[in-house]
Amino acid sequence: QVQLVESGGGLVQAGGSLRLSCAASLRTFSAYAMGWFRQAPGKEREFVAAITWSGGTTFYADSVKGRFTISRDNAKNTVYLQMNSLIPEDTAVYYCAAMYRYCSRYVKDMNYWGKGTLVTVFS
Repeated sequence: QVQLVESGGGLVQAGGSLRLSCAASLRTFSAYAMGWFRQAPGKEREFVAAITWSGGTTFYADSVKGRFTISRDNAKNTVYLQMNSLIPEDTAVYYCAAMYRYCSRYVKDMNYWGKGTLVTVFS
């Protein structure tokens, strides 16, 4: 059974940083592009960042570009999201997602999801 388990969420003051991790039980982790999405209360789930299977190419939502960095370690079956210069608008549940082979920013294209980790940014 495939599992994606996020960790690293928490409460942080505006301007601070957090690093999210997502450990995947995918047998062929390196065959999957990985992504991070987030969902704030009362809003739809939205794309944050994605990374190709090799880690060679990354994509970001305009709202996080320059502040967040996605990376992966295929030897550890783990993807990361380094979040810097956090603002209250970043408050949301952050979800890790896996997509087979091709990188996408659309919710409908994800094959597997984690259960999410809550990030709360206060001013």
